[in-house]
Amino acid sequence: MKIFILTIILLSSLYSYELNWLHNYDEALKAAKKEHKDVYLFVGADECRFCDRFKKLTLSKPEVIDKLQKKYILLYLSRDQHKIPKKFAIKGVPRHYFLTPDGKIYHDDRGSREPAGFFDILDEAELKKE
Repeated sequence: MKIFILTIILLSSLYSYELNWLHNYDEALKAAKKEHKDVYLFVGADECRFCDRFKKLTLSKPEVIDKLQKKYILLYLSRDQHKIPKKFAIKGVPRHYFLTPDGKIYHDDRGSREPAGFFDILDEAELKKE
């Protein structure tokens, strides 16, 4: 019985790795100011195979999730569902934007990346911020 309970706990912890996205630009900026973090904005689309690939291959990895959650307020805006401010491009998704808590873009990129390539994007964003 103990092994069964331990297995259930272990499995639930494995599947607890997920990103908690905000879907409102203004709320994300408020949260960023409150938590003294920057914003990572992922612009996607409901029917986008490259967005789905990026989510499955990269955004599901614990090491990516940990890094994003430590440094950023996470904002996902679908061009099909959400209000996206005009300063952000909505064609050619997935798009990645890195913003100050005031909404200033300091780095942007696009495309589906595997974890190593996405870590390169994160590193570039950090360098541009400095």
